[in-house]
Amino acid sequence: MGNVTEPRSRKRMSAKERREQLIQVSRSLFAEKGFDGTSIEEIAASALVSKPVVYEHFGGKEGVYAVVVDREMQRLLGLITEALSASQALVKLERAALALLRYIEENSEGFRILVRDSHTASGTGTFASLLSDIASQVEDVLADEFAGRGYDPKLAPMYAQMLVGMVALTGQWWLEVRKPGREEVAAHLVNLAWNGLTGLDPAPGLTPAALASDLDLGLGSAARPSVPRQSDKELREQEKARERRLRELEKARERERKDQERQLKEQEKARERELREQEKARERELREQEKARERELKEQGRQLKEQEKAREREEKLRAREARLAERQARLTEQSAPRAGASVPRAGASVPRAEPSE
Repeated sequence: MGNVTEPRSRKRMSAKERREQLIQVSRSLFAEKGFDGTSIEEIAASALVSKPVVYEHFGGKEGVYAVVVDREMQRLLGLITEALSASQALVKLERAALALLRYIEENSEGFRILVRDSHTASGTGTFASLLSDIASQVEDVLADEFAGRGYDPKLAPMYAQMLVGMVALTGQWWLEVRKPGREEVAAHLVNLAWNGLTGLDPAPGLTPAALASDLDLGLGSAARPSVPRQSDKELREQEKARERRLRELEKARERERKDQERQLKEQEKARERELREQEKARERELREQEKARERELKEQGRQLKEQEKAREREEKLRAREARLAERQARLTEQSAPRAGASVPRAGASVPRAEPSE
C-alpha cells in the first residue's frame, strides 16, 4: 500500500497550518477511539498526508497525544482559574461549576480525552493530576471560609478534594446524559455543596455504635476484639469536648444569624428607599395628571363659552331676520292696490260723458 499524497491542485499548507490540522484530526480520533485505538496510519489518512509528515511534526503518536492533552488541560485549568478569581466564595463556586459544564458542553471531545485515558504519553499528567491542581486552588478558598466560620483551616485540603471530586464526577455523568441543562445542573451542585456547609460540625466524629457496627461487618462477631470500657473521667472529657464543639457551633451559627439579620435590614432599607422613590414618582405623576386635567377643563370651558357666544349671535341674527321679514310683509300689504278701487277690470264699459247743452 503506497503512501497517501496530497492532490497537486490542493493549496499547500504552511508548517504551522499543517501542525494545527494534525492536532485537530488527532483530537477527534483520540476522543472517538482512545489512545490505544488510534494509529499513526489513521491520523495520516484522515489528514490526507503520509506518515512521515506526522513523524516530522510530532515524532509519533505519543507526541501528538501529549500536545492534545496538554492543550485540553491548560484550557480547562484556565477556565477554572478564571472562575475562582471572583470576590465572593459563593460566586466562585457557582462560576467554577459553570466553567466545567461549559467546557464539557463546548469541548466534548477534549473532555472525553481527559477522562478516558491515563496514558503515560501525556507529558502534562492525567486527569487526576488536573483535578489535584484545581483542588489546590479551591483549598485556599475553603481555608479562608473555614477561618471565618470558626472551623479548622487545616481541614481545607480534604474538603477541597471532596468538593472537586463531586463536581468532576457530576461532569462525567452529564457528559453522557446532557439533561437537565447546564445552569440547572450547576445550581444543584452549588445547592448541595454550599447549603450543605452551613451545618458543619467543627470536629465531626463517628459514634461508638457506628464504630462497633463497622467492626462487626469487618471481622464478624466471633473475631471482634473486645472494646475496653471507658472510665468516668474519659466520658466526662468527651462530654466537655462535645459541649465545647456545640458552643463553637452555636457561636458560628449566631454570627451567621447576625450576618443574615444585617443583610435583611439592609435589604429592608433598600426596599423602603425604593418604595419612597416610587411613591414620589407616583405623586409627581399624579400632579402632572391633575395639571393636565385642569388645563383640559379650562380648554373645554373656553370652548363652551365660545360655542355659547356663537349660539347667542346666531339667535340674535335669526330674530333680526324675522323682524325684517315681518316689516317687509307689512310694507308689501300696505302698498298693494285695493280690489275694484282705481284699477278697472278688464272688459268693463266706460260711461260716456253727455254733451252739454
